[in-house]
Amino acid sequence: TLPNHSPPKEIKTSPGVTEVMFVEKEPAERHTIISWEQVLWPPFAFKNACVLPEDLKNFYLMTDGFRMTWNVKFDVSLGCMTINSISKLNRLSVSSVYTLPSAPTLADLEDSDEEEGNKEQPKRPHLDTRCLIFELDACAGNGKVCLVYKNTKPGIPESEIWFLDRALYWHFLTESFTAYYRLMITHLGLPQWQYTFTGYGLSPQAKQWFNMYKPITVNTEQLWDAADASFVNKLDPNKVFRSKTKASLVKKRPPSQVAAAQKSQPAGGSPRTPSQGGSLSRRRETQP
Repeated sequence: TLPNHSPPKEIKTSPGVTEVMFVEKEPAERHTIISWEQVLWPPFAFKNACVLPEDLKNFYLMTDGFRMTWNVKFDVSLGCMTINSISKLNRLSVSSVYTLPSAPTLADLEDSDEEEGNKEQPKRPHLDTRCLIFELDACAGNGKVCLVYKNTKPGIPESEIWFLDRALYWHFLTESFTAYYRLMITHLGLPQWQYTFTGYGLSPQAKQWFNMYKPITVNTEQLWDAADASFVNKLDPNKVFRSKTKASLVKKRPPSQVAAAQKSQPAGGSPRTPSQGGSLSRRRETQP
């Protein structure tokens, strides 16, 4: 089962967060899902197969897409979590990048070196006819999260979730849509969060936001070192987003001025304020 679509409490209770926007969408019609399968899959003999993964199909039957954003102070739109609707679950285009007749396609530009010998990592996708790739999230121009089918032969294909960065390198994310959905919620939709699963990691700016709102995520390698607590976030978001208030200044007199004031006081009494003097004179006037 998929998690609920309400905003995570971690976002709503985080310091500096000013607005959480969640776009509620109606469930997708079942015939729309069937139409998507029939339109996109006939060349691969999948017309009557349940080609959408079951968890993704159940997701669309609950809500036709997902979008949640949240802002912080100073009008900064920070977090964004998106799953394209069924109508925008389009196949990744492999057409020519330029309009010239002999212009290269994305399949020509992608890295052609096979990752042989690495049995821990799944075999990466290809942008040519060997795979079918559909866009789940455009990641605000920082890459693309894709639903990838590697098996284009007759039968029910298996799918995976991959991240395609701007340099056209593939990075494995999860084996199922449900696992990816939970991963997205866990990372709060922070900018460039998918790059935590790449070899080169987050940009310095994105890392600063992670250090404020998800510090343990970008310091997982240090969690096993019990003697080193440097992974703990040193930034206090409460202080970062605290509004500036002018504190009242209390001026302290030098000791020489305090001593001079004490000498000027009459013996056996304390200095009278004007209000004290006034009230004392009125009391004297009432005596017979």
